[in-house]
Amino acid sequence: MTKQKFVKIYCLSLTIPFLLLVFPLFSIANRETPFIIGLPFSVFWVIFWIIVTFIIVLFLYKIDPDKDEKEVH
Repeated sequence: MTKQKFVKIYCLSLTIPFLLLVFPLFSIANRETPFIIGLPFSVFWVIFWIIVTFIIVLFLYKIDPDKDEKEVH
């Protein structure tokens, strides 16, 4: 995978969860009911997208083309 392609995937895959957590797209989930795992839906929404973002970052780390290169000074 080329570095340019990786950067495009990186930017796109982390922009989507960010947009779902900021206003005005957060208004989709900004409500008290239903309760999921004992949490109001809006709190569950934020926690869910934080976990999804973490999983995306783990995946991106695994496919990073530069992670195996050793830094030379």
